[in-house]
Amino acid sequence: MSQRPIYLDCHATTPMDKRVLEAMLPYFTEHFGNPSSINHIYGWEAEAAVKKARETIANAINCSPEEIIFTSGATEANNLAIKGVAEAYFNQGQHIITVQTEHRAILDPCHYLEGLGFEITYLPVKKDGLIDLELLEKSIRSETILVSIMAANNEIGVIQPLKEIGEICHKHQILFHSDGAQAIGKIPLDVQTMNLNLLSLTAHKVYGPKGIGALYVRRRDPRVKLAPQLHGGGQEKDIRSGTLYTPQIVGFAKAIELGLNEIETEAKRQKELRDRLWKKLSQLEGIYLNGHPTQRLPGNLNVSIEGVDGSALLLGLQTIVALSSGSACTSTTTKPSHVLKALGHSDKLAYASLRFGLGRFTTAQEIDTVSKAAIATIESLRQVAHHLNC
Repeated sequence: MSQRPIYLDCHATTPMDKRVLEAMLPYFTEHFGNPSSINHIYGWEAEAAVKKARETIANAINCSPEEIIFTSGATEANNLAIKGVAEAYFNQGQHIITVQTEHRAILDPCHYLEGLGFEITYLPVKKDGLIDLELLEKSIRSETILVSIMAANNEIGVIQPLKEIGEICHKHQILFHSDGAQAIGKIPLDVQTMNLNLLSLTAHKVYGPKGIGALYVRRRDPRVKLAPQLHGGGQEKDIRSGTLYTPQIVGFAKAIELGLNEIETEAKRQKELRDRLWKKLSQLEGIYLNGHPTQRLPGNLNVSIEGVDGSALLLGLQTIVALSSGSACTSTTTKPSHVLKALGHSDKLAYASLRFGLGRFTTAQEIDTVSKAAIATIESLRQVAHHLNC
């Protein structure tokens, strides 16, 4: 059996931690009850597990358990936040502010709302991927009801200044939502100090199961109103109906617990490995770091390479390393990354990009193997391109 490639695509998804799986297993078989069944022990057991998980997740972001609404993932949480606010606050205004480099789970709901008559401001970013705070404040109008800016970018790893953004939104009494899918368990998140009103989370980016996420919804100062996007059994305070998936919720909480327990040591370790990889790759000419050099996720390295074809580069590396050129959610499209285009890259340079996503199980030996293979492949492709152009 051939050896599987090294996995460096942790922004797309992460392997489930075995400790998470162990926590989940009893709730598939022994404790299989419906947490909404309040008349017998099976339901009570499931209800208790969900309650404990809700408390764990709430503590992780400094909110009350009642402010955590479980969803199927960050995409649903983002849709619930954006569409839910748009419908609930329609009479107060129809203007929303977001950023050009957001995930499609933010941009597409905004495009949908534009079709309904809402006006969306898509803020540009600076060359390092950070927003201009002065431009954000100037973009706020009397009819602005929501600002949605992601915590950490899924392609270039840039961490936006949430605290400063939150202060601006709070000053103008505008709701502030952030997509925290890539951030939870990797960098500290505090909805109080960051003045967040809504925060989307997911489990599978932090070594938990796929198919489970959550939306933090502030209950006071101010109390956020949301129009439900799913109607049915009235679960989650009528905000998100549907039978709660107890095993996934338990796994979600365990994943976040582990992530927070190891957040400092793991961030330091991944940063060292990332910098080791960049030091080796940067020896090449015509290779560029995408995004802010330090204000980025510890395990993220996104580079663009001159003189190579992006598809040929990925093809040449696929037996050695599993990675991507951008978001997994847009990997089937033939368009260049909208994130890299927003940084000012040409189509050609945006296509010739690699996103390295290091994770909990990445080793120094793997980094050395990947850097050696990447350098050899880039040099080989450049030689071929040179001969073809001669």
